[in-house]
Amino acid sequence: MPKMTKSQILGELANKTGLSKKDVNSVMDALLALAYKEVKKSGEFVINGIGKLVKVKRSARMGRNPATGATIKIPAKTVVKFRVAKAAKEAVL
Repeated sequence: MPKMTKSQILGELANKTGLSKKDVNSVMDALLALAYKEVKKSGEFVINGIGKLVKVKRSARMGRNPATGATIKIPAKTVVKFRVAKAAKEAVL
């Protein structure tokens, strides 16, 4: 079964809530903007029952170039990860 498209998700949410697709799209866009802003500012954004976006500092490490086998230094950087909530794991698995 193929994954749902954005349009299909908006349609399902519109049917369940009684809102128009346009209104649901506005809410989704606002939620995304809020999530990005909060992760950037405080380092995490939680959606209860689903999980949280977390900003993580990854330290520098040594790696290997797979083409040549040469050892290279991978610099430190900040990445965003998503941690799935326990309730979501239990509901899906």
